[in-house]
Amino acid sequence: MEHEVAWKNYDEKALAELEELADGYRRFISENKTERECAKAAIALAEGAGYRSLAEVLDRGESLQAGDKVWAASHGKAVMLVHVGSAPFAEGFNILGAHIDSPRLDVKQNPLYESNGFALLDTHYYGGIKNYQWVALPLAIHGVVVKTDGTVVDVVVGEDDDDPVFCVSDLLVHLANEQLEKKGAKVVEGEDLDLLVGNRPVTEAGERQSLEDAGDASEATAAEKPAASAKEPVKEYLLALLQEKYGITEHDFLSAELEIVPAGKARDLGFDRSMILGYGQDDRVCAYTSLIAQLALAKSGTMPEKTAVTILVDKEEIGSVGATGMTSLFFENTLADVMACAGGYDERSLRHSLAVSRMLSSDVSAGFDPAYASVFEPKNSAFLGRGLVFNKYTGARGKSGSNDADAEYMALIRRVMGEANVAFQTAELGKVDVGGGGTIAYIPAKYGMDVIDSGVAVLSMHSPWEVTSKADIYEAKRGYEAFLLGA
Repeated sequence: MEHEVAWKNYDEKALAELEELADGYRRFISENKTERECAKAAIALAEGAGYRSLAEVLDRGESLQAGDKVWAASHGKAVMLVHVGSAPFAEGFNILGAHIDSPRLDVKQNPLYESNGFALLDTHYYGGIKNYQWVALPLAIHGVVVKTDGTVVDVVVGEDDDDPVFCVSDLLVHLANEQLEKKGAKVVEGEDLDLLVGNRPVTEAGERQSLEDAGDASEATAAEKPAASAKEPVKEYLLALLQEKYGITEHDFLSAELEIVPAGKARDLGFDRSMILGYGQDDRVCAYTSLIAQLALAKSGTMPEKTAVTILVDKEEIGSVGATGMTSLFFENTLADVMACAGGYDERSLRHSLAVSRMLSSDVSAGFDPAYASVFEPKNSAFLGRGLVFNKYTGARGKSGSNDADAEYMALIRRVMGEANVAFQTAELGKVDVGGGGTIAYIPAKYGMDVIDSGVAVLSMHSPWEVTSKADIYEAKRGYEAFLLGA
């Protein structure tokens, strides 16, 4: 069964909507490359659409009525939006769930060192990556440094045209005979993914070497220190710059969260501009389209029948653990608070409402790649440009770790998408026994609710630069909106 290419069905109006959505998405993933940045941006968009802070509603002892819209956040890294519907909570919620963390390099707590005239930051990779893809690539630093007095210093270096960038060095091919004999997993070891951040030492007192060629002449006072006694002059020079620009010391790395990500903006891909090349599309392509679908209800003045929920979580790439992952009680506690503010909470009512709810686990799927066709089974593969992808199950080798949605729920999804004329396809994650993967789907399924994976097909998933189709992004947004209103 082959699904039609979605592009064939678009008129001028649909194409204009598609490009508008793609433009907003491209900006979103270019400007928000960490879970903190995504959460902050999502809250700003929600407030612009009339959402209020649930924490403020609780503090003021206010009640919630049908049509009210609230947001909640956990540790600045997970966000949940709730649009109260006209039906009682006992009929359940329609839920979209995506994750906003992506594979990357994290700076260690004691990272800065000097070696043979270079200053480097030691890193620990986050999520599943191919180490060799992260060398000889322009990289940026995003994150926060929190000082002992509670001051939070935001850090973004490498994105503006005037910013410096960073890199992990690679071995020149002329000396790489032994390296090239290694298996791919060993070509670059995890401990070798250290970020090159400096090469200039402090100068001898009296030399008066200006820092103007390094950027800001005002930094000269801090960086021109006697070097005769400096055991690590390049590191000392770098620390002086960090103190001058950010007011941070080496000890402040202990309470920092700094993420190393590809530098640069997402771009249109192809002569026809039909695709987007960008970092972190797993899973921000589904997070963004879920968010926009949820906000579309508010912007259009549409009252959902069932309460509409979108949750954007952290830590999916490492098992959905921690206070901001899907396994935390953030999701459950937020719904309990909403129900309490609406006058309908007790433990049994919450459990019943969750059990009769429906959810789309909004996560990406592996797009069929003709360059690597041998690992795909074409009849059950996702193709770019053919619409929203539904994965009845994921997992690996015998569906291990999979949610595996039931046939009744799959039939309902087919009906909802068909009535809304949403282009969709179904897929598995590659050939049986070749590999596999998982999502957050199995976690909310523990409540007894219906859950199925749905998302956008991606090429080069988990690489620094991933590829998606604008048509699939458009159909995902349309499909998510149809689900919130019609499931």
